[in-house]
Amino acid sequence: MIETSALTKWYGSVPAVEGVTLSAAAGRVTGFLGLNGSGKTTCLRMLLGLVRPTSGTALINGRSYRDLAHPLQEVGAVLEQGISHPGQTGRAHLVSHAILVGASRARVDRLIEYVGLAHAADTRTGGYSLGMRQRLAVATALLGDPQVLVLDEPANGLDPEGMAWLRELLREQARRGGTVLISSHLLAELAQLIDDVVIIAKGRIRCAAPLADLYGRTTTRLRIRGEDPGRLWQAYERAGARVGTDGRTLEVTGLSAEDAGRIALRVGVPVYELTADVPNLEEVFLSLAASR
Repeated sequence: MIETSALTKWYGSVPAVEGVTLSAAAGRVTGFLGLNGSGKTTCLRMLLGLVRPTSGTALINGRSYRDLAHPLQEVGAVLEQGISHPGQTGRAHLVSHAILVGASRARVDRLIEYVGLAHAADTRTGGYSLGMRQRLAVATALLGDPQVLVLDEPANGLDPEGMAWLRELLREQARRGGTVLISSHLLAELAQLIDDVVIIAKGRIRCAAPLADLYGRTTTRLRIRGEDPGRLWQAYERAGARVGTDGRTLEVTGLSAEDAGRIALRVGVPVYELTADVPNLEEVFLSLAASR
């Protein structure tokens, strides 16, 4: 479980984060979304004890990161891509970190296979692609078999196969009762992965809700093409809907698809096309991030 309460950070007279209260529950994947400069990374760094808050608290399983008895075994984090020395091999990097974590050599070998780096384990990481470095960073985070994962843009540089791998890894972490907090700008991919979403903008939380509820709060736009657009337009406006047109179809908001179909039937206008254009996560995010 991850919880922050009124988390605030000022740099001199400049507020980076103000009053951030959020939670990421065990058994769920929580997406943390924010534009560049929104305060998202500052929040993650405060959570992991890398930045001291001006005020407020950031807790992992009820304790601050600095107070965890075995932090590397309780929390796995990916905050930077260039975590390895370019002259080290991937295997040597993991072995050296395993000593710090208290993980076995067998654990290193299993993780090399798990993250798909067996073919490059004995290659210097300076020659790794961005996607390979991301896999290595995830493997490093998993060394202590932590229950909590905090990942900042872990999908950068991953190809479609890598995205599928990451998706399954994080879903498995949640199925095992773990807590996952992940930030990403790849919103289409994130929408396939997360259970809950937290949106931050200008240092403040704009929305925190289950993803399904977030979609439910947004307005669905209907695209309707019928035999008599004028009569449909009037009928939908009488029902309280907002109606526009792109010159070919009516664009209707404020009605469900079922209500729009029933109204067309009642006024006797045949409908040739009725499509519900549900906003995607990117549209929802941008609308909330730009608000207030």
